[in-house]
Amino acid sequence: MADNAKTAPRETPQERAPLAVDLALQGGGSHGAFAWGALDRLLDYPWLEVEGISGTSAGAMNAAVFAYGMMTGGHDGARNALEEFWRSVSKAASLSPFQRTPLDRLTGNWTLDNSPAYIMADTMARFVSPFAFGPLAAKTNPLRKILEETIDFPALAKGPIKLFITATNVRTGRGRVFRRDEITADVLLASACLPTLFQPVEIDGEAYWDGGFAGNPTIAPLVRECDSADTFLVQINPVTRPDVPMTARDILNRMNEVSFNATLLKELQMVALMRKVADPGNSEGRLWAEMRLHRIASDVMVSLSASSKLNAEWAFLKMLKEKGRQAADDFAENHREDVGVRSSFDFNSLLDEG
Repeated sequence: MADNAKTAPRETPQERAPLAVDLALQGGGSHGAFAWGALDRLLDYPWLEVEGISGTSAGAMNAAVFAYGMMTGGHDGARNALEEFWRSVSKAASLSPFQRTPLDRLTGNWTLDNSPAYIMADTMARFVSPFAFGPLAAKTNPLRKILEETIDFPALAKGPIKLFITATNVRTGRGRVFRRDEITADVLLASACLPTLFQPVEIDGEAYWDGGFAGNPTIAPLVRECDSADTFLVQINPVTRPDVPMTARDILNRMNEVSFNATLLKELQMVALMRKVADPGNSEGRLWAEMRLHRIASDVMVSLSASSKLNAEWAFLKMLKEKGRQAADDFAENHREDVGVRSSFDFNSLLDEG
């Protein structure tokens, strides 16, 4: 049985009529454990029935693991599958040189910035191509084995939850959204393929990089291909930061955040515009006019360094899980009655920003 959070008691009564909802899960390396926590808490609400999930990078892996767990064991199956996946990730990472120093453990600082191994790898990523390590390097990603041991992909293809996984075509620069019956370990690895760290993943003769460049995550399929009108966006990458980055590492991190948030913000602006001008009497227009968005996020993600996205230490992952559960609790406290009724996300603010 998975670890159960201590932040709030589990809700067991069927307090509301069942409501179909969709999930939109961002990526961000180890920070994806935050979404794990949010999903773990949402599972405590039995009236929420997940119809579709759109995910990118770590969000893609959370999506596939969650869907497979739900298919094989319901709510407890999803909870256990997510825990086992992240435990496996942590165990595999324990062989990595990216470890915190004793001083880091005492201060509670989760950064890897002072790790000699991280500094060397970070420098190499800026000047050395992943192709320099030969063709075998593309097949040694430990995540492949973890995914293949966690998910029966042929079975997943027949599951009830619709899946939409985004990866970026290297040649065209366009995003491709893989549906449930197309998803394999390669598709999930492609969605999480950072160009400076990994060789692109080849699928159907095309090379793919991280889906965050094209959609982090992609929203349109949830609106057009799912009956649910409510979408929960679990956001990992900070949209705004209080300070201007000064160091080279912080500047690069902020560039990545802006890049990986840009596609999502543009798509949400499009949704906001469609909600305003679409004819609700038209079948296509009605889908956009009735779309309701709910955002689960936390300021704690702003405080984490870029290097912590590579930190898969179990204590760190559990901390992020608890923060994700807490963020879901905060959302429920403030907006639970909005779900199924109105959007708790302010779309008009996106139009005001131009």
